[in-house]
Amino acid sequence: MINTENAVVLLIDVQGKLAQKVTGSEALHQKVAQLMRACQYFDVPVVWVEQLPDKLGATTESLAELIPTDTPIAKQTFSAYANPDVKKRLDDLNRKQVILCGIETHICVYQTACDLLRAHYHVHLVTDATSSCDASHYHTGIAMMQQNGAWITLVEALLFEWQQAAGGSDFRSFLTLIK
Repeated sequence: MINTENAVVLLIDVQGKLAQKVTGSEALHQKVAQLMRACQYFDVPVVWVEQLPDKLGATTESLAELIPTDTPIAKQTFSAYANPDVKKRLDDLNRKQVILCGIETHICVYQTACDLLRAHYHVHLVTDATSSCDASHYHTGIAMMQQNGAWITLVEALLFEWQQAAGGSDFRSFLTLIK
């Protein structure tokens, strides 16, 4: 089970025109936004990366506004974990459950997952908060990560894991995240 004390969300490259071109872009943005609001609610840190932002553009503004950290980490490597600043941030947080979301599933998300798994992190891919420009690349990317040992989840499943129990005023507040 994924718990809030040991989890960190790694948001990968939802930026520029590419974020508008991926399969199911609108649904992707809705699910990533839901996840970012949940991170605020449950006090789960977010590490936020952008691939060559000076060339590809910034993170989608509606998402950037929801991220508790003030600045993204720029990267050139496809794997976010290959970036020393990302590696240091994850080391400093000392949380072993890394929840991945972003684009493109079969490239940057996949390579990040593989590097994290080699570094003995528990990798959880949020499949409804990831995408690629081509649907077959998205599905193959998920399969490739599973073959390497990544766990698969959905935003709603993850949020209920974090919540753990129904009832009380906390649960009523939690339900606003789901709707």
